[in-house]
Amino acid sequence: MTGTGSRQGNSRPGDSKKLVVVGNGMAACRLLEELLRLAPDLYQITVVGEEPFAGYNRVMLSPLLGGHTDEPGITTHSHRWYREQGIRLITGSPVTAIDRHRRRVITAAGHVLPYDRLLLATGSAPRALPVDGAGLQGVVSFRDLYDVRRLLALPPSRIVVVGGGFLGLEAAEALLGHGHSVTLVHSRGHLLNQQLDAAAGTRLQQDLEGRGLRFVMQARTAGLRDNGRGQVTAVCLDDGRELAADLVVQAVGIVPRTALASQAGLTVGQGIRVDDTLQTFDPAIYAVGECIEHRQRTFGLVAPLYEQAAVCASHLAELGHRRYLHTDTPTRLKIAGIDVYSCGRFDGEGDILTLQLPGGYRRLRLCDNRLMGMVLYGDVSDALFYETLWRQGRDLSEWRQCLLLGEAFCQPAEHSEKDQEELAA
Repeated sequence: MTGTGSRQGNSRPGDSKKLVVVGNGMAACRLLEELLRLAPDLYQITVVGEEPFAGYNRVMLSPLLGGHTDEPGITTHSHRWYREQGIRLITGSPVTAIDRHRRRVITAAGHVLPYDRLLLATGSAPRALPVDGAGLQGVVSFRDLYDVRRLLALPPSRIVVVGGGFLGLEAAEALLGHGHSVTLVHSRGHLLNQQLDAAAGTRLQQDLEGRGLRFVMQARTAGLRDNGRGQVTAVCLDDGRELAADLVVQAVGIVPRTALASQAGLTVGQGIRVDDTLQTFDPAIYAVGECIEHRQRTFGLVAPLYEQAAVCASHLAELGHRRYLHTDTPTRLKIAGIDVYSCGRFDGEGDILTLQLPGGYRRLRLCDNRLMGMVLYGDVSDALFYETLWRQGRDLSEWRQCLLLGEAFCQPAEHSEKDQEELAA
């Protein structure tokens, strides 16, 4: 457990309001940056982090596991940064209670922290496999720095990864690179079934099989077998097969962490419910990130978390004119040598345009000649071009015949005529 800092600056501590931030993840860190930019002397700030680390980038855990970076390389906000900003940082001691009537929070180590404003950024927890044996030794998640350290310390092992989403694929590929025998179990017919169509998902599977990764598709985990001493030894599938395993990585989604808010009497559904200003029904308490529910939606990507942080910071800075409105966010896969890009709704009514080449695959969905969604696999060099068209919602009638070929073939007509004149001259 550590604690650092007290706010420095032109204002006197007694004149400042008290802001307590529960959570020290990426959403909380981005909010602190925004708040310090907008109102550097408005609050005495205390941050309480459950983990013993300063701020780090969870998105980079996959490259860290894969050996493409190190722990200093994923640190975004060092202990020194908090000291320099005059922020008190308490790590390794989670908040255990919120006293809304007295406006204070209490930590496991006994800190009693009064607040004028409270920000909840408690994040999410890995979803546990809903089967017998999920609590055995050797059943782990891939969610934080502790998980990565544990996985990096493994001797060559038989590993089964359950879940064919982004996290499961990134973990499986990284572990394969460390010499482990890795099998990935996925309940659906193709990988990344929420982000890719079947053609792209099949290509992805084939490319990863070429690297040595094994797959068991359309299979559900029915249970985990142990050796009689509490250690996992096999994954039991619902069709009767068993996969030998020294370690099982569960990557089957996340669950907003809402227990603290619920205990405090805040409204909780799928997540901590907030309005468009990221405020709970208690006007002194705000919430951002993977722990929240906004308009019946929860969140797992970084981009909306950062937008929430910016909106919330403006209200905490008492410059409250902004509102949070969710917009779809493109997704990318972080596996070296494999480029995947997806956004919007690529299935449904409308016209489907596809292009299959040895080095790539493109699928575009148009409705009324407007781009509604896409999947790019392999060559993603035109991703920004397509994303811009998707966000603009412009009529693409003039480019329909050449749209799949990318930006270079979709120049405005006047540019083409000018180019021809220059060539003729």
